[in-house]
Amino acid sequence: MATKSTIEALVEEQTIQSEVASQECKETNIATAEEKSEEAESVVGEIAKLDKEGVLARLAEKVAERPSAELRTEVEALKVAFYKLHRADVEERRKAFFQENGVDAEYIPQTDEAEVRFKELYNIYRTKRDEATALSDKEKEDNYKAKLAIIEELKQLIDSEEALNTTFAKFHDLQARWRGIGQVPQARVSDLYETYNLHVENFYDYVKINKELRDLDWKRNFEAKTSLCEQAEALAEAPAIVEAFHKLQKLHEEWRETGPVAMEHKEALWERFKSASTIINRRHQEHFESIKAEQISNFERKSALCEEIEKIVAEAPTSHKAWNKVSERVQAIQAEWRTIGFAPKKDNNKVYDRFRAACDKFFEAKHAFYTDAKEDMVKNLEVKTALCERAEAIAEREDWAQATEELLALQAEWKKSGTVARKYADSIWKRFRAACDKFFERKSQHFSSQDSEYAANLTSKQALLEEMAQANVKSIDDIKEFQRRWSEIGFVPIRNKEELQKQYKAALDKLFATVRSADREQQIGKFKNKVSSMRESGGKQLRSEREKLYNRVKQLEQEIQTLENNIGFFAKSKGTEAMIAAVEEKIARAKQDMADTIERVKLIDSQE
Repeated sequence: MATKSTIEALVEEQTIQSEVASQECKETNIATAEEKSEEAESVVGEIAKLDKEGVLARLAEKVAERPSAELRTEVEALKVAFYKLHRADVEERRKAFFQENGVDAEYIPQTDEAEVRFKELYNIYRTKRDEATALSDKEKEDNYKAKLAIIEELKQLIDSEEALNTTFAKFHDLQARWRGIGQVPQARVSDLYETYNLHVENFYDYVKINKELRDLDWKRNFEAKTSLCEQAEALAEAPAIVEAFHKLQKLHEEWRETGPVAMEHKEALWERFKSASTIINRRHQEHFESIKAEQISNFERKSALCEEIEKIVAEAPTSHKAWNKVSERVQAIQAEWRTIGFAPKKDNNKVYDRFRAACDKFFEAKHAFYTDAKEDMVKNLEVKTALCERAEAIAEREDWAQATEELLALQAEWKKSGTVARKYADSIWKRFRAACDKFFERKSQHFSSQDSEYAANLTSKQALLEEMAQANVKSIDDIKEFQRRWSEIGFVPIRNKEELQKQYKAALDKLFATVRSADREQQIGKFKNKVSSMRESGGKQLRSEREKLYNRVKQLEQEIQTLENNIGFFAKSKGTEAMIAAVEEKIARAKQDMADTIERVKLIDSQE
């Protein structure tokens, strides 16, 4: 019969097995979570490529499957992907509505049939999921009751009067039945196993297995555990780390279910098995740490590629050659992206969305460039041809002042008319330039005979300057009258032209400053009142007003640049002092207008 030390050995063995079971369960859960994370990332990556119809089709397919934890992850990913697309569609329709009807129109969203279909499918899934959860809970509860029944049978074995061999066989049968029953509610696991182990110990203590039967059982257990050690040691050398880890969990489960061994072998066997387990667990942990480090590196590489494409988009090319060059680089970036693995779960979808958005913007810009370029070049050629015809007609006229003004206007239009196809560019420019040169040469020849009038013109202009210095102007019209009179006086001797022009410009600046100062203060006051009113009505009007002012600043910048280019163009022609002065005045007015507009933008920003 078994001694008391034998009973204690059996109890200790059962306690060790329980602790091992708890620890290995935790490690298994961690590994399973990490693998599920990898699978989930792969599924989310696939779903992110689908359109709304694709999402609905995949959801309909998944709804037909049996609900599970993996299916729930995919369905929720489909939900996120659908509503991301849905919100994008709604925003696009909203923007299109306001562009067509104005920002003050009332927008009423239309029913999205795709969203209705999505909700129907999702509700079907939720109903099936809840039913499956209820069924799973019932199965666990039934398992719990079955194991309680086994515990009751263990209790009855203690009172059995059957032969020891028969009782011991029933005991092993109860153990086998116990192992064959599935999961129980998590909240009851600990108490259930403690109760089970207690009655197992009571059985060993009560029955007091005879030495022969005990030794035979220990020998069989020793052989089984030795085999488990050998299998674990073989797994420690296996190349498939994740597979080895899962096989180890099964070995641990077998170890827990295998009975005790003799005391002299127990510790050595357990240390052998534990050492092999430690190696496998360490290799498994290092494997996933390596994956995490690789994912961080992948995220950094992908972020760098995103930044490069975003920079290319921000610095969009303006020529065919440049577009070809950057297109080759973008294709190389896309090829490199496909060679890079997953980023960390929390960053993977975000960096993919960022990359896809940058690529979409690039190809949209490229398509728009080539579409617009072809259409614009044809239109530009038509416009430039018409400008040549008008310039050629002006070149034959002798109403010098009016013709000059019209020709200068044509030159300004030419600057804005854009480029044409390379095969037409040189010839059309030479045609236009020839017409302009012809007119200014004829005009120069005409006025070369009027040198005697220059001295009188000088005196008249000096007198006009004195009058301007004493004038008390009230409006821009008063200043324009001075400009008109100045232009009508005509040319002055070349040696006096530059200094006289400086004096004239200074006098104009002073007059304009006087008029604008008063007008500006009045306009700023009105604008402040307007901003206050818009702020009280909400931020939408303020943002709209700011955008309009910002566009005005851009327009003025372009206008100033065009006027400054025109001055350089006029300087190559003879007798253009008055025209240059007029253009310089336009530049000054535009710059002042731009400064006032910028001040209004700052005023709005201070209110926001």
